[in-house]
Amino acid sequence: MDISRLIIDTLTNIDLMSAISSSVIIILLGFYLRKRGIIGESCAKSLSKVLLAAAIPALAFSAFMQNINPETLRQGANVLIWGIVIYVLLILLTKVTYGKYPRDKQDVLRVLTIFGSTTFFGIPIISAIFGAEGAMLAAIFNIGYRIFLYSYGYIKMSGLKMERKNIKSMFLNPIILATILGLIIWVTQEHLPQVNVGEVTVSFLRVDETLFWLYRPVIFLSSLASPLAWLSIGATLAEISMKEAAKEKDAWYYTFIKILIVPLFNLICLVLLKVTGIMPVSYVALATMIIMMATPTATVAAAYAIGFDKEAVLASNCSLLSTIIGVLSMPIWIVILEIINSFNIF
Repeated sequence: MDISRLIIDTLTNIDLMSAISSSVIIILLGFYLRKRGIIGESCAKSLSKVLLAAAIPALAFSAFMQNINPETLRQGANVLIWGIVIYVLLILLTKVTYGKYPRDKQDVLRVLTIFGSTTFFGIPIISAIFGAEGAMLAAIFNIGYRIFLYSYGYIKMSGLKMERKNIKSMFLNPIILATILGLIIWVTQEHLPQVNVGEVTVSFLRVDETLFWLYRPVIFLSSLASPLAWLSIGATLAEISMKEAAKEKDAWYYTFIKILIVPLFNLICLVLLKVTGIMPVSYVALATMIIMMATPTATVAAAYAIGFDKEAVLASNCSLLSTIIGVLSMPIWIVILEIINSFNIF
């Protein structure tokens, strides 16, 4: 097989390259707007709040407004299972990866490695490349992420036992609520009362067909998720000193593990699960999970470190370096995934 031809075909795929260039250009725009003072210091936080409260939940919900078939149901179940198993594996493996560090630094590096920016970084890129199917699988994958982030992540960083407020954050988060509601509608649609809409028959809860006038605002909000997320990332990058972060050797080591080793480990595991028939996944499911795991530091994880005064400077440096390298490496990962897809393994 001509690898060079595969690379050329991938790099000349208009849809793929448009999605990659859009993310990079809008991130750079956010960086420029903040550096020039066109947007204020609090802009990134405001954009993040809009994303978490409206745009990402709308994207998560709308992704499930599609017909169900046995194959998509099976893929969703596999993604949900792996989305839990991988975090258990990473909890165990990072103990070895960072075993040489003192306890506090080890805890911070482990949590930052386990939890990436799947919401702000991963989901917008996946939805831009793979559309509704990718967004749906990403939302399902994020269920396990949220559970572990608000339980294990919080306990490790705070040194405290699980608190009621975190349990509330875990299950009453707008993104989780939208995901669970959409998932329930998607899975049960064939067993619910049906109505005729034009020439099709659908569940009465398929609001994309039965109440389109009410569903239309959800579409508009979901379309804001990607550009707002990328602008927020760019504006955030403009706030941190690259010079100081670049001096931190531990931050570079972390970035290498987070951006390269973690997604590579996932890729190897998923390929093995596929070829052995233990848990076969489709190409879209594979790409979704790899992209989610190749994301830089999660905002919440970094906030834990800062809020609990636990290696706050290190966490900030790790966040900056991994974000910059993540932006640069994401197109490479996408090209690698496209090349893998050409071998017809998935």
